[in-house]
Amino acid sequence: MSTELGTVKAGEIEIAYAESGAGEPVILLHGGESSHIQYDTFRPLLGAGIRAIAYDQRDSGASVNPPDPYGIPDLAEDCAALIRGLGYERAHIFGASFGGFIALQVAVSVPEVVQSLTVGTTFSDGSALQAPVAAEIVELSPSQRDTQMLAFALSERGQADEKMVAELKSILVHRSPEADARRLAAVPGFDLTAGLPEITAPTLLIYGEDDPVARPEIGQKIADAIPGSRLEVIAGARHGITMEFAQETARLLRDFVLAHPSR
Repeated sequence: MSTELGTVKAGEIEIAYAESGAGEPVILLHGGESSHIQYDTFRPLLGAGIRAIAYDQRDSGASVNPPDPYGIPDLAEDCAALIRGLGYERAHIFGASFGGFIALQVAVSVPEVVQSLTVGTTFSDGSALQAPVAAEIVELSPSQRDTQMLAFALSERGQADEKMVAELKSILVHRSPEADARRLAAVPGFDLTAGLPEITAPTLLIYGEDDPVARPEIGQKIADAIPGSRLEVIAGARHGITMEFAQETARLLRDFVLAHPSR
């Protein structure tokens, strides 16, 4: 697994990414409380025939951006710029949670770069922040969120697994208050609900059966709105499907990507 970061320049933004493997390009979009490191142990699970690329969104990790406000459509343009900067016309997109907002937005506003779309534990609008558990977490300072994130992301069995808890804590990122505020401010204006029927890419949705915020019925509503899409629900999973249920999630993603290869 490569730990060296590459970079792609997109205007004033410098996008840092990590990758492993070779083959079908799969772009991995991290959640709100992490960076590309969310996928350090997940990338290799995608196996042979896949080039797994995880990148740092604005105000995350090693990516560089000016201190200007931005919205989810801007973050989607960054993703498209990364795909093109890596020399591809199209790539497979996977986004979980906050990364799922961006993945859906790419499929609506820059559809020409999407070979297939997989989203997990996400919403099609900014109502995610109003959900009771999420609202409580957002109100906390970044450093206070860690404990709340454990119960949010991991099942009771996962919370009792010291190795799993340590891995989750290791991927949580503490941003500056300014960067954190910019990230959160991108969400309230986000609403793709009316645009979901326009998505033409083959689409898979993956949700956790016991997710306290992005419940399976939310995934079902999105699946119902996207023509030909499919919903998979992982038994016993909460929000952290790429951590505690990494094997199951990687298998679903891998099979879906290889079923929709680039021409």
